[in-house]
Amino acid sequence: MWSAEEKRQIIAEACEPGASVAVVARRHDMNANLLFTWRRAAEVAASRAGGAECAVTLVPATISADPPMAIPPPPSAAAGRMEIALVGGDRIIVGADVDPAALARVVKVLLRR
Repeated sequence: MWSAEEKRQIIAEACEPGASVAVVARRHDMNANLLFTWRRAAEVAASRAGGAECAVTLVPATISADPPMAIPPPPSAAAGRMEIALVGGDRIIVGADVDPAALARVVKVLLRR
């Protein structure tokens, strides 16, 4: 269905920095899994030939003897949470940081139904 040149162009497009394989696949009306398979096959072929089809970027890492900083545990999911049960059976669950004006608008709309 796709020529070898079309495959190379699609693979190159998917290898562009910041490119999404899923988006590229949709643009070419194909399944993302097929594009992943093509990329993998191209990478294997390129590594055998001594090249690289898609450039691999490594993230720098530092190894240190210092102990890691303590990370505080996340707040309880229920802490600061409010649940509002309306007469019609609708329920609204909001956090303590909810904007009161926005909440009032939501309640007003739900009560109109």
